[in-house]
Amino acid sequence: MWGRYLAARRLLGLSRTLSQKSWRWKSGSVNERALQYKIGERIHGFTVNQVTAVPELFLTAVKLSHENTGAKYLHVAREDSNNLFSVQFRTTPLDSTGVPHILEHTVLCGSQKYPCRDPFFKMLNRSLSTFMNAFTASDYTLYPFSTQNPKDFQNLLSVYLDAAFFPCLRQLDFWQEGWRLEHENPTDPQTPLVFKGIVFNEMKGAFTDNERFFSQHLQNKLLPDHTYAVISGGDPLSIPDLTWEQLKQFHATHYHPSNARFFTYGNFPLEQHLKQIHEEALTKFHRIEPNTAIPVQQLWDKPREHHVKCGSDSFATDPTKQTTISVSFLLTDITDTFETFTLNLLSSLLVGGPNSPFYKALLEANLGTDFSPDVGFNGCTREAYFSVGLQGIAEKDIETVKQIIARTIDEVIEKGFEEERIEALLHKIEIQMKHQSTSFGLALTSYIASCWNHEGDPVELLKIADKVTQFRQHLKENPTFLQEKVKQYFKDNPHRLTMSMSPDESYYEKQAKLEAEKLKQKVNALSEEEKKETYEKGLELIALQSKPQDTSCLPALKVSDIAPTIPFTELEMAFAADEIPVQYCAQPTNGMVYFRAVSSLNTLPEELKPYVPLFCSVITKMGCGALGYREQAQQMELKTGGMSVSPHIIPDDSHLDAYEQGVLFSSLCLDRNLPDMMHLWSEIFNNPHFEEEEHFRVLVKMTAQELSNGIPDSGHLYASVRASKTLTPAGELQEMFIGMDQVKLIKRIAEMSDIKPVLRKLPRIKKYLLNSDNMRCSVNATPQQMSQASKEVENFLKGITRSKKERKPVRPHVIEKSPEPMLVGRERLNCSQITRKLITEPTFKPCQMKTHFLLPFPVNYVGECIRTVPYTAPDYASLQILARLMTAKFLHREIREKGGAYGGGATLSHSGIFTFYSYRDPNSISTFSTFEKAAEWAQAGEFAQQDIDEAKLAVFAAVDAPIAPSDKGMNHFLTGISDEMKQRHREQLFAVSSDHLIDVANK
Repeated sequence: MWGRYLAARRLLGLSRTLSQKSWRWKSGSVNERALQYKIGERIHGFTVNQVTAVPELFLTAVKLSHENTGAKYLHVAREDSNNLFSVQFRTTPLDSTGVPHILEHTVLCGSQKYPCRDPFFKMLNRSLSTFMNAFTASDYTLYPFSTQNPKDFQNLLSVYLDAAFFPCLRQLDFWQEGWRLEHENPTDPQTPLVFKGIVFNEMKGAFTDNERFFSQHLQNKLLPDHTYAVISGGDPLSIPDLTWEQLKQFHATHYHPSNARFFTYGNFPLEQHLKQIHEEALTKFHRIEPNTAIPVQQLWDKPREHHVKCGSDSFATDPTKQTTISVSFLLTDITDTFETFTLNLLSSLLVGGPNSPFYKALLEANLGTDFSPDVGFNGCTREAYFSVGLQGIAEKDIETVKQIIARTIDEVIEKGFEEERIEALLHKIEIQMKHQSTSFGLALTSYIASCWNHEGDPVELLKIADKVTQFRQHLKENPTFLQEKVKQYFKDNPHRLTMSMSPDESYYEKQAKLEAEKLKQKVNALSEEEKKETYEKGLELIALQSKPQDTSCLPALKVSDIAPTIPFTELEMAFAADEIPVQYCAQPTNGMVYFRAVSSLNTLPEELKPYVPLFCSVITKMGCGALGYREQAQQMELKTGGMSVSPHIIPDDSHLDAYEQGVLFSSLCLDRNLPDMMHLWSEIFNNPHFEEEEHFRVLVKMTAQELSNGIPDSGHLYASVRASKTLTPAGELQEMFIGMDQVKLIKRIAEMSDIKPVLRKLPRIKKYLLNSDNMRCSVNATPQQMSQASKEVENFLKGITRSKKERKPVRPHVIEKSPEPMLVGRERLNCSQITRKLITEPTFKPCQMKTHFLLPFPVNYVGECIRTVPYTAPDYASLQILARLMTAKFLHREIREKGGAYGGGATLSHSGIFTFYSYRDPNSISTFSTFEKAAEWAQAGEFAQQDIDEAKLAVFAAVDAPIAPSDKGMNHFLTGISDEMKQRHREQLFAVSSDHLIDVANK
């Protein structure tokens, strides 16, 4: 997977990095064991260099180095069962052939100990991993996995080590993963030769995303002296210049322990990891000088400008306004961790939220639709940079935007920042250190990757509390500390790039023409003999892809390794404000409180429904009570970890034609701030503001721009939502709320010259939604916080309005559904008080529908959906296993390996919709026939018991994914699915047999 954004670029985009915390209430034994290591101690070929406790993150870091090879190692001991391993290599290509990216794909296609084809994808079905992937960044390649099972950890470690250090790198694998010349129909030498290859198509798809395209060029031009001047993922026009020999050479020079950084995390013992890594890989190498270091960028003496052309956006709200402009500044070396921390904070102050100077100056100037791509601080290159600008502007406004940016910098130097905004940011850091997620190990490895890659100290990076103290000290000693940084890095910095991008109607045609020329050049260079060889190699590749695989060399867990039962979560039910049900779930949340509520849409008039997602997205951003929208944003940042509202459509677990419709309110805060957070919710419910027309327009434009930019990455989801639209009543609502219908509606609203008619709909929606008529709430907090939390929830519910007379549901068929009694302690608690009011459509008839959205992309996204059975039906478990089996044993081979698409497979949704999909796919019609063949393959029962067991492992890996304390009990609250129901479903999964699978495939 290629991603320039893998490196967790922002400490305060910690929402993507350190917000992902994991359990840490028993900070005892694991940390104590790690603190016993002595500096200089030798363990299995490694020497301990440093042992550091980081109490604010409840972890102990142990730094080691390997004596013979110089490999670096960091172990983070933490009381977390979701253990992670990663190995990272500094990969510094000097051309855009995509060599590190194609190598990342090819090493996973077979190795000395595991010579079968594609052990990586095979292990997805032989393991209970909670995460497995590989990433190519601009200057490193990272191979991480995580699992909760010790045996599984050893199995995966063995496969990963062998893949990274001893891959086969076969020519046919290079052709499949990278690029090849092959006949359009490989079995017919009369059809024309074309370019094929998984990475080739992946990158064609990646650059249909104009934001990604812009960010890539920005980095190339701002850091033009070395590896950052090229595209590590590969430029589709340069990929065909890469040879197999060059690939092998790149591996030999870059994938060596002397150029490697190993990272392990969790509560498994370090010694076992060191022993396995030393014995299985490192003993076979000697130290070399890798020569992969990236030199410091030579600073410019004067600013530069650059312009690029891109494809036009068919969803642009104004076709004459499709230009993007940004000004970017080169900052400091990212190994200076305190300076980087400061600049990261400074970046958030400059561009974060409606109180920031650039939001006010740029977004509210009514010139564009949203900030330019890659806005803010970017710390994933050796020297960090800051970028700010606008997208969706008219070309004539480029100069105006440049002037606004320069003027805003001057104003900040003069006025500085309000103390309250700085406090709000530091509060955000405090929340992110306390909030726990299940993928903290993965967040850490991403967070430290860039700094460590350039010889920075990863442990120093983790000491966030020290950085906050140091930052406060600097501000205290020098109140203009931040203004001086703005002057130094922005005002007086000649290393500044102004980049603009505008669309060219014929851009994709020109790209296709350049590709055709490249193809012609390659084909013309072939002798008749080579053409014949190309045809024969194509046949050989197909034969290889079709050949049954012997995977007996690969390690695997057994179905008997899966826990037969799930731990039950204790929930307490109560009524607040007389009749509103509240679910309380006591969890070790580390001083955080999580409040959620669901309000029904049943009484909302149909004509207002399409506007519900827009209502959700703006209701917490328009101001409330005595607070304008800026003050509201400030209070939310100071007192909460976020307050959000989203549409909530939940299909019933036993009837496909019944569903619950509502909106979900979600929020979190430190326990000391709970009264303030609940007061904010009260104000949003009772006195939301709908007057600020200009601010509303800014929010609408930003939403429209985000939806449009999201299509290239989510095309398969949009295709699938549309395909399922006519299969269930809930499907129609899904399309309205999250499908292409919603994208088009928001585009239409953003284009309106008079937006008042839409704004007037919001108070009408509020009347039906923001009251306690049809509502339920939930609280996750520590046992000690519960009585305080229940008081606050009671006050909130008593304070919000109730309708004087009962409103009738708009759709007449409503069924009231109570969950089954739950086990609490040893008693069965009857929860019949939490009734969910479901809409049902007795006359609904599913029908077939075909849709093709024409988008200007060189790749396709394909979705086909089938209505099956609900969650509690006996066949549901069989269909779930079948989807996994089809993906692993048929669709992966046909769609990705043979078809060259980046991805494809089958899934079964909670709503009983069975979906076939493909992603960044060069084919379309032939993919539909592949879906059909997959069904025939399943009907014929061409799979062994081993295949079924592997599919079960993959399904259970997802079913048993760890759940954070903040999310415990949420399944029950949102969907009504109890732990008992989950346990019954689990037993059905275990019981699935070959006959069941053939049976459901034939239904």
